[in-house]
Amino acid sequence: MKTATSYLKHHFLIAMPHMADPHFAQTVTYLVEHNEQGAMGLVINRPSGLNLADVMEQLRPDETPPALCQSLPIFSGGPVQTDRGFVLHPTGHTYQATLELGELALSTSQDVLFAIADGQGPSQHLITLGYAGWEAGQLEQELTDNAWLTCPADSEILFSTPFDQRLAAAAASLGINLSLLSAQAGHA
Repeated sequence: MKTATSYLKHHFLIAMPHMADPHFAQTVTYLVEHNEQGAMGLVINRPSGLNLADVMEQLRPDETPPALCQSLPIFSGGPVQTDRGFVLHPTGHTYQATLELGELALSTSQDVLFAIADGQGPSQHLITLGYAGWEAGQLEQELTDNAWLTCPADSEILFSTPFDQRLAAAAASLGINLSLLSAQAGHA
């Protein structure tokens, strides 16, 4: 008898301590989409070393970026399309390329970056370069292999928790302290 698959859209993937893939070791990933065709997510706790000012210098080379852009980090969202930007934000703001996800939206057009830089965009946002992607069945296999913990996504962790505390906060929402888990993978 075939069991129904439970999809994890709007959940966090919390990397287990034994995660060997350097793209995902010690990360928490927000799942934008997960269905029978695969999954797409954004790593939310790995700053790229760039900030919005760096990006704005490329997009508006003749203008000095507003000072607030210096304090807005760009995250490494994953190893796929690392030259493409993604902005996760609450619904209520729509841009040239915005996908409504329920309470959240994902915008991929430059106008969202201009709006944020000019102080007109969503006050809560997460800007990434790249995303994480899984083919059909791939994420399910990784879950079976105990590579990830999962929990419902929390906007407080996404937008208000300092990035270096997001992994521990996501795990704590499950009552788990990752430092107490073994880095050795195992199956019962």
